[in-house]
Amino acid sequence: MTAILFISYDGILEPLGQSQVLAYLERLVAGRRIHLLSFEKAEDWADNARCNDVAARIRAAGIHWHPRRYHKRPSALATAYDIMIGALTALWLVVRHKVRIVHARSYVAAVMTMTVKSTAGSKFVFDMRGFWADERVDGGLWPRDGRLYHIAKWFERRFLLRADHVVSLTHAAVREMERFSYLQGCMPPITVIPTCADLARFAPVDAPRGGFVLGYVGSAGTWYLFDAAVACFGRLRTLRPDARLLIINRNEHAYVRERIAAGGVPMEAVELRSAEHAEVPAQMARMHAAVFFIKPVFSKQASSPTKLGELLGCGIPCLANAGVGDMAQILRDDEVGVAIDCFDAGALDQGLRQLMDLVDAPGIRARCVESAHRHFSLDEGVARYRAVYESLGG
Repeated sequence: MTAILFISYDGILEPLGQSQVLAYLERLVAGRRIHLLSFEKAEDWADNARCNDVAARIRAAGIHWHPRRYHKRPSALATAYDIMIGALTALWLVVRHKVRIVHARSYVAAVMTMTVKSTAGSKFVFDMRGFWADERVDGGLWPRDGRLYHIAKWFERRFLLRADHVVSLTHAAVREMERFSYLQGCMPPITVIPTCADLARFAPVDAPRGGFVLGYVGSAGTWYLFDAAVACFGRLRTLRPDARLLIINRNEHAYVRERIAAGGVPMEAVELRSAEHAEVPAQMARMHAAVFFIKPVFSKQASSPTKLGELLGCGIPCLANAGVGDMAQILRDDEVGVAIDCFDAGALDQGLRQLMDLVDAPGIRARCVESAHRHFSLDEGVARYRAVYESLGG
């Protein structure tokens, strides 16, 4: 039985770790011995009920979990310390359990893996999850001419040159990597696996009734152009005066209310709710359509928004923007949404008219579900990961 080590710098106790790591590994463990090395935050460890539930779920799947503590401050030194602990732990696990493949999720985990590959010769899967160094710059965390950015790009080059297989979230990112000068003539094997959704949970129910509801799900800050979404709803009310905006957001309610007021939208036309991840499908079932806009910066060419697959899986057409991964191509080619190229009033009005036509189109909900299964099925994502492992002897 092949032994595989999966390294995630994201904690498995977090919702992201459970939906985007554990959900895959539970399906990949059949016929393999999987070891999971993760870094857990102190506040998650303090939740004993969650720890026990997740640990029991991992044991039931037959996965061997090796959690370590995540350190945050001071930022660079804390990350360097975690990398050292992770590399030593990974090396011990590889030697102790004769691990054949080390699967690194994103850049920090890949740094840990490089030591293992150099020392023990295990196969290296670089699951890049996006252009992480460029995200730090585009997000305003690092200057483009700063030392940290250049160090991270140096490591990115090493990862791509030394990986036995690369996993990308988008075809758009692959096209960008094909332009990298150092990869000319030596592109590694690459498999595209977008951020998948559990489409057994995110599935359509009865069509929503009553007045038109435009949905907004998830974060309103950082990469999201929430002001543009508010402006879009304001213009929708000129077309559909009865329209309401349903916002599902966990931790930014004060900011959301502030931006709604700044956009001139009355709060009585808005319903702002907090929902756990398990409750989100029921809230999506109330939406006729959804809107979200993401900053179309370079790093977002490698991004695959989780919400897109979840919304389409629930049969909901979307209004979004171009310049973000494969999103515009999927919406346009599958005719399940609208992708605008700019955010001025004319573009918003045209996008809204096209969205209203889609909402009223026969069979639109079924078409959205079909698109979700074509691009974002968790089962298909697992099958592609399985093929990657098998290509490396696992």
